[in-house]
Amino acid sequence: MTMRNEPTARQVRLGTELRRLREAAGMSAKEVAGLIGSSSAHMSQIESGSSGISEDRLRRLAAHCACGDDGLINALATIATDRTRGWWEEYRGVLPSPFLDLSELDHHATFRRDVAVIHIPGLLQTEPYARELFSYMAPELPETELQLMVNHRMRRRVVIERPNPIAYEAVIHEAALRIKVGDRTASVKQLARVLALSEAEHVTVRVIPFSLNSFAGAGSTMVYVGGPVARLDTVVRDAPHGNAFIDAPAQLDHFRTLFRKVEAVSLDPTESRDFIHRMSKEL
Repeated sequence: MTMRNEPTARQVRLGTELRRLREAAGMSAKEVAGLIGSSSAHMSQIESGSSGISEDRLRRLAAHCACGDDGLINALATIATDRTRGWWEEYRGVLPSPFLDLSELDHHATFRRDVAVIHIPGLLQTEPYARELFSYMAPELPETELQLMVNHRMRRRVVIERPNPIAYEAVIHEAALRIKVGDRTASVKQLARVLALSEAEHVTVRVIPFSLNSFAGAGSTMVYVGGPVARLDTVVRDAPHGNAFIDAPAQLDHFRTLFRKVEAVSLDPTESRDFIHRMSKEL
């Protein structure tokens, strides 16, 4: 298969999971390569995401590694054979790759859960809100690039606005709701959007109020994206130089627990809507 100069996060994840299967079986890349009719060099490329793998070879690899998880194997085979060119491909070579990786991750998600402490989650943002954020974070951007970033963020909302939306839950701290990103009019419209979406059957919005005692979860900001099987879930967190994609099993367990803790101390959906409504009237 053709070598990839810049594999996507989804392609890298496939390679990572195949490496984990091999390592769990206690086999070397050379051993597995021989069993599936490949070379150790090609096996290294597959595991790094730099090269693809056929469905036949993938299933043979799983069999030789004694993987009996049919759900996982089928999900990996789907990734290996996927040729989807989604709307985000229009931005390839124009926006940084992490923007596109997030779009692809959302597109294939089975559900998504956000915890936001400082800013409104991206899927709930209005265009003026997103523009203010990007303008502040990168003031040197020319208008054309800034608009591309804003347009891209607005198009990412399709996963909760399309006819077959994913289940979406956002836990938002009162701080994120109160911080005025833009003027009063923009803030009112932003809260109105959050309220409107919270009424949708597939959307759940919960609020963590300032009045909550002993809340130590200020560092809990995360995006948790469900995969076709739990093993393929992904957590996205802000890092100093971009987004960090987290997928190690132990780390996923940690973030599942963290989300449950944050969710447990938040207001229920009805209380949260009432809370946001009152806040909007105070602006």
